[in-house]
Amino acid sequence: MNHARLTALAASVVKATQRKLPPPIRPLAEAVPVHYEASPHPSVLAEGFEPDILGLFTGSAHGTELAHDQPAPPEILLYVDNLWDLAEGDAAVFREETRLTYLHELGHYLGWDEDELAARGLD
Repeated sequence: MNHARLTALAASVVKATQRKLPPPIRPLAEAVPVHYEASPHPSVLAEGFEPDILGLFTGSAHGTELAHDQPAPPEILLYVDNLWDLAEGDAAVFREETRLTYLHELGHYLGWDEDELAARGLD
């Protein structure tokens, strides 16, 4: 599947996932831009992330925006080619992995660390 189709499919999964979020969290989730990239940029790999990373949250977590001298705007990156590779070409698996990866990265925006994400089944 090409990048445009993967991006469209991933974007539809993210929108559907957002609609199912609890009402207090939904507007927070909708305010965080989601970018769909084929794979991680070399600068991400230079930071020590693995080439097969599925997603990444960057920027300041919700509620900490003013706590930093130079806050970066929050954003979620989803690496659709990596998600597709993990799914081994299965669209249903791709949708589920995209949903889980989006929720994982959204959890980072909400300030949850890896242990809190694991406790919620988002590891």
